[in-house]
Amino acid sequence: MLDPSAALRPKTGAPDDERVIKLAVLAVGGQGGGVLADWITDVAERNGYIAQSTSVAGVAQRTGATIYYIEMARDTGRLPVFALSPSQGDVDILIAAELMEAGRAIIRGFVTPERTTLITSSHRIAAVSEKIEPGDGRASSEKVHATAQAAAKRFIAFDMEKIAAENGTMISASLLGALAGSDALPFTRESYEQAIGAGGRGVKASLAAFAAACDRARGIAAAPAAEKAATKPAVAEPRSTAKVSGPEVLLKGWQELAARVAALPEPVRDMAERGLKKVVDYQDIAYGGEYLDRLDKAVALDDAEHGYALSIAAAKHLANAMCYDDMIRVADLKTRSTRDRRVRKEVGVKEGSVLQVTEYFHPRIEEFCGTLPAGLGSYIENRPKLAAFLDRRINRGRHIRTDSFTGFAMLWFIGGLRRWRRRLLRHRIEVEHVQRWYGLALGYVPQDYALATEILNCRRLIKGYSDTHVRAQSKFDRVLSALAMLKGREDAADWIRRLREAALKDEKGDMLDGALKTVATLGDSPAL
Repeated sequence: MLDPSAALRPKTGAPDDERVIKLAVLAVGGQGGGVLADWITDVAERNGYIAQSTSVAGVAQRTGATIYYIEMARDTGRLPVFALSPSQGDVDILIAAELMEAGRAIIRGFVTPERTTLITSSHRIAAVSEKIEPGDGRASSEKVHATAQAAAKRFIAFDMEKIAAENGTMISASLLGALAGSDALPFTRESYEQAIGAGGRGVKASLAAFAAACDRARGIAAAPAAEKAATKPAVAEPRSTAKVSGPEVLLKGWQELAARVAALPEPVRDMAERGLKKVVDYQDIAYGGEYLDRLDKAVALDDAEHGYALSIAAAKHLANAMCYDDMIRVADLKTRSTRDRRVRKEVGVKEGSVLQVTEYFHPRIEEFCGTLPAGLGSYIENRPKLAAFLDRRINRGRHIRTDSFTGFAMLWFIGGLRRWRRRLLRHRIEVEHVQRWYGLALGYVPQDYALATEILNCRRLIKGYSDTHVRAQSKFDRVLSALAMLKGREDAADWIRRLREAALKDEKGDMLDGALKTVATLGDSPAL
């Protein structure tokens, strides 16, 4: 039986002037996929080609990318027959605006090792399924890279989103530059630049991103943006609100802490330095000293034979535990000048333009009491009727305009309360929790080093603010409740790890409940 579509397929060995070049672009909303397709079509037509561009819209931003499909052939006087959408195994060039879109294109059969040049940005946009997982739900970028290397004839990947952002434009310009630099199409660089110039809007920024990506694709190292931050110290001096007499005392205090980090075992230093920066930025120099005092307890129980796994876990999770999210922290971050610059850059606000920013807050009575002096906060929480009365007046959504003086001043005042944080109820609660958790972990070191390390790692479960923090705390407590059931078992550390991973993978906690039931049955079996 004859295949009616056979006549439409490119013939092997067909002359170049008869060959149809097939190119697909996969992009999600806001990445300029349509503009990129128009540019490519324009370039083809400028070079004496006939081109056709179509698009197949995705369902939504992260449930399906829009596929822009372009076919082109040299104008020989005969009109070619073009397809409306790509077919499996029949794509010469595939451009993906994000790494996982490249992976999905491979799964769909658009990329073949004998034919396809695959061009993709290596940056990631987390899918909904990755975001909803309480733990690290990100899919493996390394697996996609390895698969792409094997699946494509040529594979070109680097962070094109970063290049676009640095030049103040959309990723479409970077993708076009990578296409030009790949030499996958028989067109000159000048014709690509002319197509961009014909657009008339944002030409300068688009040309800059195009040039950087084109050079990168051709293996030419882009000039390090750099030289801007050449004077950046190896160890940044963090902000601090410690009560000191001047910058010299602050610097001296930081240098003393840095010297303590330098004296730690080499495998621990990197994580300890990161933790110290975070803790000092969160509170002050003295708080950094408290962090290192606690860390020293783990280091004293550790050794090189275990690779200092206990100390590294302590350095990481102690910093996160001591930098808990409270109203003060949230307000502080929202009023920093760095945040204003970041938001302006992300939104694309021009210099001199007014940016209106509305923040949403929904504090509960617990957050309110947590910002009060410990005695007063406890007094309210211990009186349910009073707490309920206040909660009815506090527990409601509020929209605060931080571009206004009143809204900004309100958050700035709350953020400034951090100098009194040690006297507040929330700090007392968090310190008590850290001491219980850390003491529990270190207490297991002599009898089960691996279990002690896993208990430290369980701090990953606690994160967020308000209701999110309450749910995370509940999972943490439920995981560690299994310690009594695992007492004396050689595989106790492995079971705590499994329980933690189950808790991280399931928002509702059903997987954790099932795992805990399994652990409960272990009491009937002998310890291994």
